[in-house]
Amino acid sequence: MGWGLRLFAGTLALAAAAAGGVGVWGVQRYTTPGPLEQAETVVIPRGSGLEAIAIMLGDSGVIRSPLVFAAAAKLTGTFRELKAGEYQFPAGISIEGVLEQMRQGRTVVRRITVPEGLTSAQVVALLERETVLTGEIAKPPKEGSLLPETYHFAYGDSRAALVERMQTAMTQALAEAWKSREPNLPYVTPQQALTLASIVEKETGIAAERPRVAGVFVNRLESGMKLQSDPTVIYALTDGSGDLGRSLTRNDWKFESPFNTYQISGLPPGPIANPGKASLQAVMKPERHEFLYFVADGTGGHVFAKSLPDHNRNVAKWREIQQGRQPEPGGTSSE
Repeated sequence: MGWGLRLFAGTLALAAAAAGGVGVWGVQRYTTPGPLEQAETVVIPRGSGLEAIAIMLGDSGVIRSPLVFAAAAKLTGTFRELKAGEYQFPAGISIEGVLEQMRQGRTVVRRITVPEGLTSAQVVALLERETVLTGEIAKPPKEGSLLPETYHFAYGDSRAALVERMQTAMTQALAEAWKSREPNLPYVTPQQALTLASIVEKETGIAAERPRVAGVFVNRLESGMKLQSDPTVIYALTDGSGDLGRSLTRNDWKFESPFNTYQISGLPPGPIANPGKASLQAVMKPERHEFLYFVADGTGGHVFAKSLPDHNRNVAKWREIQQGRQPEPGGTSSE
């Protein structure tokens, strides 16, 4: 505390002792509404002392007098409990209100939404764009290990800690979904189910379709057919960095990669994205049907087929609907 604050605090303390309390004037200054005309956000850095806090609040217009604030904090004993962080103080808040808010650590709660189907590289990029987060993510998280969800955080939280929370959430979600799985599925480990869920996630954004899409891939796995999923090719071509930025070609289907399900049989060696809970649930309880093919219908959904001739007719209809527009991703090949 600087000499000015020490002098003021000492003077006020002596006056309070002489009066047997803080006095009418002190109480009024303590409880009177402050100068703020509208809500104000103030960041109190970690390690800030009482003098620095008082000056920051004064400079921000939250309080009228840093000296009175510091003295009140001393006299009430709250100066030892003031917490750092990002605060939003409401209009007219009193010194009493400021001290109580900071004592309780009622900081601003921020939110970040991780959309379903992002690769881990894309999630890391999302976190790096959050300027109020701190630190670096030293090691890229494993693909499929982050649960898409809305997460709350505070100013100054670390990116690495947020990644750990996402990983814990995915571990728990996968374990819960695995417990509810149907018997006799063509995958025998939670990791295999996670891999298929990531493919389902990339194939359709329509929640109601996910169990049906999962059922198509279950049928293909059980019959020994290749999955032939376009998103796996995109993942292979981009090395998991994100969108390809163009339409797939037939030559792309020939790209040699353990993730290219046009070239390999069965599941790829790992997830191609981070699936949400709905896709996890879809592969644990897939819709039972006889469909082996699906293709985009031009409205965001898909049309399903049991045979290759039916699928080819659906593809032709879809191309007519598109009329030269860029094709939508999703669907199994007719080859």
